[in-house]
Amino acid sequence: MFDWTEMARGALGTHWQERTPSERDEFVRLFAAVFERAYLSKIQLADAEHFAYVGETIEGEHAKVRTTVTAKNGSVIAVDYRTRVGEGGSWRVYDLDTEGISLVGNYRTQFSSIIGRSSYAELVRRLKAARGSHNGG
Repeated sequence: MFDWTEMARGALGTHWQERTPSERDEFVRLFAAVFERAYLSKIQLADAEHFAYVGETIEGEHAKVRTTVTAKNGSVIAVDYRTRVGEGGSWRVYDLDTEGISLVGNYRTQFSSIIGRSSYAELVRRLKAARGSHNGG
């Protein structure tokens, strides 16, 4: 349901244009692994029966699907899925807003900071380390 390429492009921001096609492919794979793990860890805090559809807003090829998730501790979290029509006409998620904060935007801020302080290679190293440190549970 996720458009990994669009999400990775958004997370890398202006640095995306500087990447070669093979670097982009690698970054999409690394970003997808890190994002999925972060997203799934948050979803595991909730009971699957406590997802509620709130509504949607469609504007052309873009839509925002509003939901709430009730965590096991009883707190309610607003999660908005930003989607667009992808290849084949299916809707694909390109960003999630949790409590009004864009997750892709949050990653873009973090990634830009790492690249600014060191390099793109350092960002890739960190993403690989993050992916590797969580293998096996």
